[in-house]
Amino acid sequence: MTGSSTGAHLSYVNVFAKDIVALSQFYMDVFGFVEIEKIRSPIFRGLDTGKSSLGFNAQDAYGLLKLDEFSQTAGVKFLLNIDVASVAEVDQMVPKAVSLGAKLVKAPYKTYYNWYQAVLLDPEGNVFRINHMME
Repeated sequence: MTGSSTGAHLSYVNVFAKDIVALSQFYMDVFGFVEIEKIRSPIFRGLDTGKSSLGFNAQDAYGLLKLDEFSQTAGVKFLLNIDVASVAEVDQMVPKAVSLGAKLVKAPYKTYYNWYQAVLLDPEGNVFRINHMME
């Protein structure tokens, strides 16, 4: 799959976090992502994921972005999907993520659309999946 006909592409997915340092470190530890240090600030950490970037905004960013009225919105609002190279890698990363503070919601399984995936909550309760798209 390629980008849109206008050249638009997803550059970042940003997550509001209570502790940007700890949460960004969790994703670095589980997936081996590397911090983009040149964009680090007291209220932001960015990670290079290979094809796009994953950002973590401190709670102060709600005000900066004029989103104060939404800062207490409850419920699952997004789902991070992180693709890996094999079924074995899914099986290896799930216990690693759990050992680093994630909660397993749904153990690795084969989906009806032929992906192998697990559903987890990161240490701050954000939903993410570890996926392998099978042939």
